[in-house]
Amino acid sequence: MNGEMFRMKITSIDVCQIPSGNAGAKRGAWSPVIVRVNTDEGISGFGEVGLAYGKGFRGGYGMVLDFAETIIGEDPMNSEKIWQNIFRNTFWGMGGGTVVSAAMSGIDIALWDIKGKALGVPVYQLLGGKINDNLRVYASQLQYGWGENNTSSALKTPEEYAEVTRLAMEDGYDAIKVDPIAVPAGDSWERRGKLSAKTKEVYNRVAAMREAGGDDMDIIIELHANTDSKTAIQLGKVLEDLNIFYMEEPVHPLNSKLMKEVHDHVNIPIAAGERIYTRFGYRPFFEDGSIQVIQPDICTCGGIGEAKKICDMAFVYDCSVQIHVCGSPISKAAALQIEAAIPNFLIHEHHQRALNPQSRETCLYDYQPVDGRYKVPDRPGIGQEPTPEALKNSIIQTVSDAKIYSMS
Repeated sequence: MNGEMFRMKITSIDVCQIPSGNAGAKRGAWSPVIVRVNTDEGISGFGEVGLAYGKGFRGGYGMVLDFAETIIGEDPMNSEKIWQNIFRNTFWGMGGGTVVSAAMSGIDIALWDIKGKALGVPVYQLLGGKINDNLRVYASQLQYGWGENNTSSALKTPEEYAEVTRLAMEDGYDAIKVDPIAVPAGDSWERRGKLSAKTKEVYNRVAAMREAGGDDMDIIIELHANTDSKTAIQLGKVLEDLNIFYMEEPVHPLNSKLMKEVHDHVNIPIAAGERIYTRFGYRPFFEDGSIQVIQPDICTCGGIGEAKKICDMAFVYDCSVQIHVCGSPISKAAALQIEAAIPNFLIHEHHQRALNPQSRETCLYDYQPVDGRYKVPDRPGIGQEPTPEALKNSIIQTVSDAKIYSMS
């Protein structure tokens, strides 16, 4: 095969703020930022900056514009070279952090998408081939209800938690995740220090889910790092007899010593990672054994290449992998490619937002699990891209020859 055909050149980068969810608003609580890298061979790759929610999408959008200026003219097949150039030669790249790593991720995913399309293979083939296909899936964030037609804003009573568990089971799931302290039962409650009387309410919610789901239902406890170590240990001990699959982000996501303190006092595996970035960020958690399930987000941890390295490091430390997925369909597609190719895959996250019809309609393919399982797509690249209509309605800025052009 003639290697000359693969000597492509990056000609431009489009940064697109996709209208999705939030009643179709262009900006708001749900604001996916998509990166499109274009080449002189007519092949374009798509990636995502994983800051679609919370505050930060504008920062990620702008950071991609800055980084894009450094890669015009590069060969997109050289994703490792481009990653290292951004990491080492932009000054802030080595500092990392949420916005920097998310921007690097969006670019890197798009480059891997180009590679797969150029070679006519799915990305997982470039990562060593498919190990996993029939991926187990859990229904995520059930404290806000579940289902395509879900209209619940927040669940409070144990009976409601039991009912939402049954809804997930009807869709074929045998694993669920819930934040049992996210929604106050009555007056707002303190999430740090000792929960005292509130502990019983938390226990009753999860116990209702266990009873509804039976012994074969795996339950993941999410705390969103809203608890300190004292509270997390207290809750963990109370919930131990309910056979919890693992406990996610019980304390600050960047403090491995606090995570280790919880692990040492609670007989439940500890998970974290959606707010940990690159191999450098994961290193202390691996070395002190503070987490047993890592949750890198492909769209914030550094991209596909970096995520694969993180997962390989986790394998050495006997850590399982649950990729964090809470973005547009681009995010999901990238996650599935990684999950297919790693030996320490545990389970796939299917967020309530992934059921949002407005978000699903922004991309060409609507990948959804069947009976709580995912088949990994075999389309070239990551196997997903925005629809022409979604791009037409996006806010787009283009970097070409180190110049920025705006369009909407």
